[in-house]
Amino acid sequence: MREERGMRTRQSICEKKARFPSEADARAAADRTGLPLLPYLCDRCRAFHLTSRTKGKRLPKAYFHETAA
Repeated sequence: MREERGMRTRQSICEKKARFPSEADARAAADRTGLPLLPYLCDRCRAFHLTSRTKGKRLPKAYFHETAA
């Protein structure tokens, strides 16, 4: 089986982060913070976490307008 591109989440990082059962729940939590956070599916626990890393990611223009407010 071909491995997905990108970095794997370290177990120690996964254990420290909040877990969300769905991407919608993670997005709602990100919206409440007012910070530019993105949800991602963790390859360790299969739940969603939030990340502030955006380097190399294609982001919609609305992402920058919503987080700048």
